[in-house]
This record gives sequence, structure tokens and C-alpha cells, in this order.
Amino acid sequence: MLPPLPFDTLTAARAALAAKQTSAVELTKAVLARVDALDPAVKAYVSTYPERALAVAAEVDAGRRTGVLAGLPIAVKDNLCTSFGTTTCSSRMLADFRSPYDATVIQKLEAAGAVIVGKTNLDEFAMGSSTENSALFTSRNPWDTSRVPGGSSGGAAAALAAGLCLGSIGSDTGGSIRQPASLCGLVGLKPTYGRVSRYGLVAFASSLDQVGPFGWTVADAALLLQAMAGNDPRDSTSVRGDVPDYLAELDAPLTGLRVGIAKEYDAAEGVDPQVRAAVAAAVDVYRSLGATVVDVSLPHTRYGIAAYYVIAPCEASSNLARYDGVHYGHRTAEPVDGIIDLVSKSRAEGFGDEVQRRIMVGTYALSKGYGERLYHNALRVRAKIKADFDAAFARCDVIASPTSPTAAFKVGEKSADPLAMYLADVFTVTCNIAGIAGVSLPCGFTAGEKPLPIGLQLLGPAFGEVNLLRAARMYEAATDWHTRRPVLS
Repeated sequence: MLPPLPFDTLTAARAALAAKQTSAVELTKAVLARVDALDPAVKAYVSTYPERALAVAAEVDAGRRTGVLAGLPIAVKDNLCTSFGTTTCSSRMLADFRSPYDATVIQKLEAAGAVIVGKTNLDEFAMGSSTENSALFTSRNPWDTSRVPGGSSGGAAAALAAGLCLGSIGSDTGGSIRQPASLCGLVGLKPTYGRVSRYGLVAFASSLDQVGPFGWTVADAALLLQAMAGNDPRDSTSVRGDVPDYLAELDAPLTGLRVGIAKEYDAAEGVDPQVRAAVAAAVDVYRSLGATVVDVSLPHTRYGIAAYYVIAPCEASSNLARYDGVHYGHRTAEPVDGIIDLVSKSRAEGFGDEVQRRIMVGTYALSKGYGERLYHNALRVRAKIKADFDAAFARCDVIASPTSPTAAFKVGEKSADPLAMYLADVFTVTCNIAGIAGVSLPCGFTAGEKPLPIGLQLLGPAFGEVNLLRAARMYEAATDWHTRRPVLS
């Protein structure tokens, strides 16, 4: 059996590096050894860069690279542009694409000294909840490799859960960080829209996409956010202003914390009883810590899935129009009869079924006679959902709910039923619609021969990450769910 990593959290490894208990090269070699041994079964990585990673680690050990992440091996989702290797979005459309530049997030991570081990698998163009929509392969959940790791950032979550990195970066358009974090037993943070630059993130739905971190602990997620956050003049939606110190008071409990319970979440259908019980027990832990539990209402939540699956496909239809085999992306090698035939064949070959489905839904919703009835109505619902959250946060500091209605499901269990897959995001999509912050953290495990993680979601107001992370840390410090690891051989 492969030995575990000597330090498997970012904060523990960072302290060990500072104390000279290990070196960046030794740590990177240990991670790469696990990648070689375990990734054939987990299938987390699309590409790895061992020589480059070891060269960066050697620069850290020589003192030529410094920063808050110096020497820490991490993985990044393969929809973030890198000037090294390919950026595929797990799509045939971009199978050979080599970006001429680094995304701002990549620049910030490397400026902070991070060692990027490789790029991870995702649902094609981030459209999915299981990584089964990847054109390359399906990533596997390290807790039970017959099950999915979630999506769309499933590869990033699986890589961390399997110990194939010490932290990872994903993107979240409707729950794509929080849902895989829940299914893989991790902490996953979706920052407020505008807190982290989207420059160099290959667009799915531009008004919903946000980059965020995975960690084993709240402190790990806070450390990664600290390195990534901040204004970027190349992203017009990036918010100006200083970045708070997310670690400074992370362990200071929030006095007078008010935890909101939305009756609409309580009444949601299709939630596994074990998930309900674990989340209810987590709320009881908050009570025991002195928090006040208050009832709130989010009346337009019932329209969240419908609004999301109009807004996101409409934006995807627009964003993915550039991949036509002429300007960008895969070009068919088949004989063609004119430009329309070229574009049609190139897109049919380059895009998978789910991406084609969402493009067609979005194009239809934006077409003449339907734009007002569908897209503009969805935007009106979006404003009402945001107003619901504003009213709720006047009564509470965070809102607690399940992250996912169920624990990790079997590979193939929902892939033939797109609607069932969409409903897996019932608790997560409204966070993106409203542009607020959300975090998932472990709160229990299912019963059975192979227990599976269950996630607690906490939602906080826009730019409220400091208190949201402190609230999450309060629960984490009172429990030990985050200390459990899957056994892989």
C-alpha cells in the first residue's frame, strides 16, 4: 500500500516547509509518486507536468520563489488558461489548444510560490455535475471508485481527496465547486462574484462563473483564496478594493452568530434522509456553540433551477459561438460544401451531447419571439432571488442547508436522465444567480460498507467571506469529519 503523504493539508505542509521538516522537492516528489500510482484508477488529471513542477519546487528550496503558497503542490481545473501544456476544457473542441497566456489566477498562484502539478478533468466546458460529460474520461470518487466525484470540477476534487495534490482550484457556475466538495468530503468555496478574476477562465456563463478553492480544511481554502483574490483590470467584473486577511481571525468564534434555516430548503424533495439528518445534526452543533437558529424564507428558490437553466444556456450559446472551426476550435477533416456545412460539421464533432443540448436550449431561448418570454423573465426571477437573499441576511448571518440532495451516486446512474442530473444542483444554483458567497464542508457520512461523505452548505452575503469562513471554521473545530481520509492502494 502506498504510504500517505507526510503532510496532507496546505497549512500543515506550509508549517513543515517553514520549519525545514521537509523540502518543496520532497513534497512534490511524494505527490507525483501518488499520481503515478493512483491516478490510473482515480482519473483526476487531464495532464501533469512533473519536470516543470520539480523545477519550480527546486526554485522554492533555493529561495528564488517565495510567497504564501511557496512549495505547495496544487492542481488546477483544465478550463483555466496556462501558457504551459494544453487547456482542453475536457472537450474535443479544444483538444490541442495551447494558450498563449496564463489566467490571472494562475499568475497569482505562481507568484505566491505554488507548485502546479497538473490540470484536472471536468465536465466538458464545465457543463455537468458528475464529470461524466467529459469528452476524455469519467473521474472517480476516491471514497468509492464506482461512484462519481461530482462536477463540473470533479477532477479537482478527486485529485485532492486521493492525495494527488495538497489543494486544488475549480470553477463554480451553479455549484461546480461546492457539489464535488460535498461528494468528496472536502471544503469547497465559491467566492462572491467579482472577488476572484475570471480573466483566462474559459467562459461558460459569464455572469455566473467564479473561480474558487478546494481544501481539506477551512484554513486551506482561506489560504488559497488569499492568494487568488483581488482586483484585475483585465476583468471588468472584478471588484476594486483591498482583499481582507481571511486567515487573521479564522479561529476566533463568531459571537452572536445567527444561522438561518430556509423553509424552502427544508421542504425540498428528493433529499436523502441521511443527508437531512446530518445537516440537522450540524445545525444542533451550532446551537451548542451558542449560535441562534432563525427561520428565514427564500420564496423564489422554487424557480431557481428553471431560471438557471435558461440564463446559463443563453450565455453558453453566446460564449461558445466562437468555436466554429474557422476562428477557434476543432475543424472537421470531412469534405464540406460551403461555410455553413464546415461550421455545422466542426461543431457536431467538437461538442459533446450535453454541450450541444445547452447551446440549443440557449439559442432557442434567445430567438425572436422567445427572448422576452424566457430569457428576460429569467432575469426578473434572478432579481427576485437576489432580493430574497438580501431580506434573509437582514435576519441571519449565514444560511445552512445540504450542499447536495444525496451523497455520491453511481457512475451511469443519472447520465441518461439530464433532468435528474440538473436537480442535483437544487441547493447550489441560487448562490450563483444571486452572486453571493457559499461554502461546503463535511458534516457526516452515510451508513454502509463504504461510507460516503455528506456536505453542509453555508451561504453568506456578498463579500462576506471573512465571516462565512469563520462560521464554517466554528463547526469544523467542533467536529472531526474533516480528518477522515479515503483508503486507496
